[in-house]
Amino acid sequence: MMNDSKVIKNCQICGSVKLKSILSLGYMPPPSDMHINTAEMKSYPLHLVQCLECSLFQLDCIVNRSIVFPKDFPYTSSTTKVLRDNFLELFLNCQKRFQLNMNDLVIDIGSNDGNLLSFFKNHSRVLGVTPEDIGTIAIEKGISTILDFFSLKLAKKIRQKEGPAKIITATNVLAHVDDLEDFMSGVLECLDERGLFIAESHWFLPLIERLQYDTIYHEHLRFYTLKSLISLMERFDLDVFDAEKIKPHGGSLRIYVSRKGMMPIHGRVKKTLHEEDECLSIEALESFRHKVLESKCALHVCLQKIIQRKATIYGIGAAARATTLIHFTGLDHQLIDCVLEVKGSAKIGKYIPGTFIPVFDEDKLYRDQPQYALILSWHIADTLIPILKNRGFKGDFIVPLPYPKVIRQ
Repeated sequence: MMNDSKVIKNCQICGSVKLKSILSLGYMPPPSDMHINTAEMKSYPLHLVQCLECSLFQLDCIVNRSIVFPKDFPYTSSTTKVLRDNFLELFLNCQKRFQLNMNDLVIDIGSNDGNLLSFFKNHSRVLGVTPEDIGTIAIEKGISTILDFFSLKLAKKIRQKEGPAKIITATNVLAHVDDLEDFMSGVLECLDERGLFIAESHWFLPLIERLQYDTIYHEHLRFYTLKSLISLMERFDLDVFDAEKIKPHGGSLRIYVSRKGMMPIHGRVKKTLHEEDECLSIEALESFRHKVLESKCALHVCLQKIIQRKATIYGIGAAARATTLIHFTGLDHQLIDCVLEVKGSAKIGKYIPGTFIPVFDEDKLYRDQPQYALILSWHIADTLIPILKNRGFKGDFIVPLPYPKVIRQ
């Protein structure tokens, strides 16, 4: 074990040592380290394994959370329309199903800039918890926010000051938590006896079906199946009473959790478990590994033809997944001139981790008019491409995954 990372030899949920190798992507820098000082930048192994007992997929190397989530962590959820729409839908769902009022407390763990709680704040008491400085934006919006990592120790302070919560949310958070025991104990500490815990996580099924290997990076310690989420919740005497498929991050699961026996189990739970049993066979996982390599080679063939014409390529979207795609496929600043982000992104003026590829404002795309735009946020390409066209981009588009294709204007 090193000071800044540790090797994991047991399942992070059930403790089993029966871990099977699924996919190795080599060594990668943390996607949050977007500075140019590559001489000091460290890389860590990115190796996905499966627990044969509870069906959890996890990395076998955990990088210290202070490295993966620095105080100047550049991610802001409010700049992503898919997330804004998803959070509005979640709020409306909660209002309809669980009848919130102004006396109820809603806690969002990993609240970022307050995107989700902004919908709740006029209908209930709200509290955000996030370790990044980006939480100050939420405070400026009038959303009470604690700038710290969520833990059992912090949960006890929250419970003492605010009382129990009717709803606790954690969207795209469970995959990032390095100490699940402490985290879930904190959730139980804050949760009212009849309260609900609602969590959204990447779902492993669409990951393999759409070859979303670029969502594998050091922020994501685990990739959940519903089976593994149920196993996790059962350890804390909790029921997953409903599960919904949602769009964010290329396909996620939203689970609704209560204390044992408090809520009837929705039919979607059994249906989703059956779907996982059918789609996550040994053969399917082996096929996934081979298709990832085929996709990588196909992207090289596609780009080689473009490079031979000395065409210019700008990347679109400096999301964390771009780090994995760029490093695994061997792209660099000689192939991609730059990567562009929407106005207001904290990533502008920085670099794709471990490279000399700069990140600029998307206005550069319309000024320079490169021949190609490589859609690094390819999972929302159907949304991005019409927007880029309407704003004046006249070149062609490259969608790199699942298999590369060029979309001509």
